[in-house]
Amino acid sequence: MQINGIAHIQITAGEYQRARLFYRQLLPFMGLTEVMDDVSGYYCVGGRTGVLISPPAPEHAGERFVQRRVGLHHVCFRARSREDVREAYDFIKTLGVPIIRAPQEDGWAPGYYSILFEDPDGVRLEINYVPGRGVFDTEHKRVRLVEPRNPSESTSNDLE
Repeated sequence: MQINGIAHIQITAGEYQRARLFYRQLLPFMGLTEVMDDVSGYYCVGGRTGVLISPPAPEHAGERFVQRRVGLHHVCFRARSREDVREAYDFIKTLGVPIIRAPQEDGWAPGYYSILFEDPDGVRLEINYVPGRGVFDTEHKRVRLVEPRNPSESTSNDLE
């Protein structure tokens, strides 16, 4: 079997209404189409994937995502050009969320260009552009683990 990509991701928000307002701006900006918006979740599809934002179980309401704990590290969306990454950066600055890293090139693959920011609950989101097939064009299709530049700032550069 060979998978054909990631079908969808689901992010549980500690403060659902605040996260919903954020994603109602971000996801349509990225070209995703809203297919559900109610108390059970906010769901958009596009680009061969879906993104669902859902409320937490009552006992976890108000909690924030804790970076580097077991589980998710970050979600990365693929852009079609460097210009798209820069445009996304300008848009994200208007949303009032933490920007971890402005657009820059990284060592993942030749031409890898990305931004890193957080949603209102602290879930890290990346938007990247990689020309061609990126790491899939490499002969051995391997990357190596490296130490983060600053241990408190764990980014997509944790792997090169």
